[in-house]
Amino acid sequence: MNKHFISGHVKSGIGEIPVTSAIWSNQDRWGAVQARWGIGRMSYTVNPGVYATGRPDESSLVFVTANYKLSFDHLRRALSGMNAWILVIDTKGINVWCAAGKGTFGTGELVYRIRHHQLEKFVSHRKIIIPQLGAPGVAAHEVRDQTGFTVIYGPVRAVDIPKFISGGLKATDLMRTIDFPLKERLKLIPVEIFYGKYFMILVPSVFFILAGLSPDGYSIDKAFYEGGHSLINLLAAYFAGCAFTPALLPWIPFRRFSDKGLLIGWIVSVILAWAGFLGRSPYEIVSWFMLMGGLSSFMAMNFTGSSTFTSLSGVRKEMKTAIPVQIIMTGIGFIGFVITRFVDI
Repeated sequence: MNKHFISGHVKSGIGEIPVTSAIWSNQDRWGAVQARWGIGRMSYTVNPGVYATGRPDESSLVFVTANYKLSFDHLRRALSGMNAWILVIDTKGINVWCAAGKGTFGTGELVYRIRHHQLEKFVSHRKIIIPQLGAPGVAAHEVRDQTGFTVIYGPVRAVDIPKFISGGLKATDLMRTIDFPLKERLKLIPVEIFYGKYFMILVPSVFFILAGLSPDGYSIDKAFYEGGHSLINLLAAYFAGCAFTPALLPWIPFRRFSDKGLLIGWIVSVILAWAGFLGRSPYEIVSWFMLMGGLSSFMAMNFTGSSTFTSLSGVRKEMKTAIPVQIIMTGIGFIGFVITRFVDI
């Protein structure tokens, strides 16, 4: 772990505790940009343990967060000008919300960290504040029974923490409201795009090669011309699912993300068909419609893990029914594309 964000140490009941700066450095900002694009995402962590902001004492509040550095960074920035303790638990580098769903931001880990770091020696009170988005993974009564610490659920957004504190640790309805505006959706698109970097290289390459096939043999000119069209079609379907669908999410009909992605994929297909990129024969056009619809549907469905629009049970149910359909659609589309290379239909 790079400790550039540590500005000093403060004494506690068990020794010196690192003090973290509330100000983001250029290195922090660059790290956030890389994390948004999925570059080094799973290694973007801080060590679990206790940190301090300002000069906290035994009466200072304790805030809990994940060891995903971006979660840690947002919390320390929100605590600017305050004296507080930060308890970082080991979520395997996953953010609070996702970790709560996966179980790593959970009761067992929280209880372990409170005991392991002897939190009772830091503070005279018995209160810890966890993010509201971590609530699904934490059973507050079990934490209290096993450690004596009472769990207080903080606001959804770290930026609301100062108002939460000044309000007597009471969150307003607005602080409890989880929204997913365009700005937040756009932030998540880069990492969705980056995760498919191998697809964007390997799959178009295969189609580029296949595009040169014909009943008369192999044509380099045909590969470049029709292969270029294939590249545009595949990338358009990919971005339809992982960029256009998230951006337009609230305005697309249907609840299931797979259906939303399918619709956007087909709308893009209609535009490209009109422009002549899907081929000339009806069979080739239908093949591309199947391919692009299936791919866009799958990529859009991946976004369910980043959204407030669906429940965990809904996601699992959707995957069971949607993935077989997506496989069949892309399979038929690919077979149709290959057949049109050899048969003039």
